[in-house]
Amino acid sequence: MRITLGIGLAVLIASAPSALAAGAKAPLQIVVSRQQQSLVVYDGDTVVATSNISTGKRGHTTPTGIFSILEKRRHHKSNIYSNAPMPFMQRLTWSGIALHGSNHVPDYPASHGCVRLPGKFAASLFKMTQRGMHVVISDRQVTPVAIASTMLFQPNQAHPPAPPMSDVPLRPAISHFDGGSVEVAMTDRRPSPALLVHEQPPIRILVTRRGRQDTMRDLQMLLTTLGHDAGAPDGHGGPMTLAAISSFQTAEGLPVDGKATPELIEAVYRKAGRDMPPNGVLRVRRAFQPLFEAEITIDKPELALGTHFLQFQDTDAATGQGKWFGMALDNTLSKAAKDRLGITVDTDPTEFNALQRTLNRLTVPDDVRRRIAGLLADGSSLSISDTDTGLETGEGTDFITITHSVSGR
Repeated sequence: MRITLGIGLAVLIASAPSALAAGAKAPLQIVVSRQQQSLVVYDGDTVVATSNISTGKRGHTTPTGIFSILEKRRHHKSNIYSNAPMPFMQRLTWSGIALHGSNHVPDYPASHGCVRLPGKFAASLFKMTQRGMHVVISDRQVTPVAIASTMLFQPNQAHPPAPPMSDVPLRPAISHFDGGSVEVAMTDRRPSPALLVHEQPPIRILVTRRGRQDTMRDLQMLLTTLGHDAGAPDGHGGPMTLAAISSFQTAEGLPVDGKATPELIEAVYRKAGRDMPPNGVLRVRRAFQPLFEAEITIDKPELALGTHFLQFQDTDAATGQGKWFGMALDNTLSKAAKDRLGITVDTDPTEFNALQRTLNRLTVPDDVRRRIAGLLADGSSLSISDTDTGLETGEGTDFITITHSVSGR
């Protein structure tokens, strides 16, 4: 059944408990369904507003996944399609996907990739949103539900300053590495609940499997530490990295081929007196900028994590506790991707407690949990995905996760 504006946007806003009419900035989120051709605005698990929409037609399919509003323009024209007007434009990707108003919003996919909204609704939605607000686009209709888990972060998990932990594997994001030394301080003071709610911008957390770029970057750092200059640890195996690998192989009496094989990587870790790193990584961004990364452990790595999105809100000033609302998304991995990641068992996002089961498989070091707790604010989010972010995630974005359906529509 298609969700429409049958009872009117004004009625929905007035009846929602989020006090939007009083000017409160609740951490809302938007969920778009391509199958239903619908858009729903949620405050937690409460519907604030709904509308019919029109997504991309065949050949110009609207991508599915986890996005956020990167830019807002009341008056905008397409720089691709003959300066077509796109009033109340809210950009989701720098490659050209956006929400915007239109005079033609049929009940079927008809756009060139954007999400078309009825003009009046587009104007009302524009007033309700702000940059960084999350937009989830899915084939089927998905709904956020309250999630309780000991794995999920809470502001009151922060604690008073303690000496820095030299063995905690925190590091800056790749784009922030300048080749110099990195100092990691785990001494964030616990902010007051009022500060968490009103002053700190929300953070974006991504949990994913440790990828080739992470492995290569750490290999480069270790090779350089061992006296084989691999250049800047950028995660890409360039000429200096290949030369460093060959130099290490020569020094250790190994066959020289310059290849970063699993055996070579294990040999480098042994030589450096280090254990092999955990199989997961946690990344943190704030205000569209990378903050830090940390290593985590994923239990049962042969089982797919699936793709999930959660948002934190409603922090209680007295207890420092807030609520998490989450949803599981469809995402079909290719055989090549599963082979590369070592996944042999798929997960079904529609299974009971699919998100809860995934959370139970994640282990985050205590010091990392405390640092995140000190940064947590209403509207913070957590994305979980087997595959790392693609080309859409970059400068001036949050973590953008693109999902794929079985049909590949």
